Amino acid sequence: MKRIVALLATCATAVGLTALLGPQPAAAAAGCKVDYTVTSQWQGGFQAGVKVTNLGEPVTGWTLKFSLPDSGQKLVQGWNATWSQSGSTVSAAGTDWNRTLATGASTDLGFVGSFTGSNPKPSAFTLNGVACTGSVEEPPPGPDPNPGTGTPVDVNGQLHVCGVNLCNQYNRPIQLRGMSTHGIQWFGKCYNNAALDALAKDWKADLLRIAMYVQEDGYETDPAGFTSRVNSLVDMAEARGMYALIDFHTLTPGDPNYNLERAKTFFASVAARNAAKKNVIYEIANEPNGVSWTAIKNYAEQVIPVIRAADPDAVVIVGTRGWSSLGVSDGSNETEVVNNPVNATNIMYTFHFYAASHKDTYRATVSRAASKLPLFVTEFGTVSATGGGAMDRSSTTAWLDLLDQLKISYANWTYSDADESSAALKPGTCDGTDYSSSGVLTESGALIKSRISTADSFPTS
Repeated sequence: MKRIVALLATCATAVGLTALLGPQPAAAAAGCKVDYTVTSQWQGGFQAGVKVTNLGEPVTGWTLKFSLPDSGQKLVQGWNATWSQSGSTVSAAGTDWNRTLATGASTDLGFVGSFTGSNPKPSAFTLNGVACTGSVEEPPPGPDPNPGTGTPVDVNGQLHVCGVNLCNQYNRPIQLRGMSTHGIQWFGKCYNNAALDALAKDWKADLLRIAMYVQEDGYETDPAGFTSRVNSLVDMAEARGMYALIDFHTLTPGDPNYNLERAKTFFASVAARNAAKKNVIYEIANEPNGVSWTAIKNYAEQVIPVIRAADPDAVVIVGTRGWSSLGVSDGSNETEVVNNPVNATNIMYTFHFYAASHKDTYRATVSRAASKLPLFVTEFGTVSATGGGAMDRSSTTAWLDLLDQLKISYANWTYSDADESSAALKPGTCDGTDYSSSGVLTESGALIKSRISTADSFPTS
């Protein structure tokens, strides 16, 4: 079965969990510009000016963030903002007199820094989590810019990665919330028309993660049959306006390179078959374990081109070390990915957690990583890393609040009637037709349904 892990994210840095979990500033629109100038420099020190221009909608309460290069640069002091540094990330928050930036408005900031070695320019400037590229991307033609109450796919269309965010067709950051299947080799009866109707209409899920185990009586036993089952579930999700996350569910052995050739065969097939669809996301390695980040990166850089050859536009999600914990469960952290990212575009990185086992250390990792890496929580549980034990309501709520604030998408383990406390449905539910009433939901299922079924906030302009 499963588990161990940490999480993924979008737009914030941690100067402490308390600050992160507090009130968040209003989101900036999709556009900002930063003019960075070194105004003077001396032995081991420099002074820089930072002019921030908001190209999006007016924003009140802003935070500029950027990454100092790995050359010993440090913030010494700053002015015209409240400055702080966590790791290599510097944050500058607006003060009382400049906290509101109208469309087209600018504010001038400055700071003194120290350095050793060279003194290259900082990178990854963001204004309230929006990458400052110096332009506003126009929405593509087609759908009504105010689509109202369409399905998640109707509203958001083809997704892509922009900066550290998952973004929709309007180039606006979004969060998808949904459920993961259990192994489709064991619980196929749970994924019928009634179950998918309930997930889309009653649960109001945006996302169905399709967990196709490779070993454990999965894909390797019948490649054609399992590929067909995955494609069928992609179609069922599409018909209901949900995104489909195709999960190549490697777990044992933990080195994804063991299944490299199977992965190439599988993803070449499903990418070619589903390339014209807007609802497909590819997860190429579920929970790498007992293996280095270098080995995982090598695997990703061989599989991603296979997908891109058939489907150049879809988002691809890469598993991380230590059961997709960004290495935390192996005693490492996100820096190994930050310093040695996968050589590919339009990708995100996986974070998994089980709330009863993974708490403050894991949440702090996600908080830090979210300002530098596009994160996607493709799997999480409300219970322990074994998939069993008592639900930890407090830790689960803290996790979901954090993911909501960071706009990190997630899928809960599992939409099934497995006899384990991580399952959302009570045993025997999948023999019937009711998948959403209080009588069939476990304690975990009731909590997750209540979170997923709240209204989405998908920006369209």
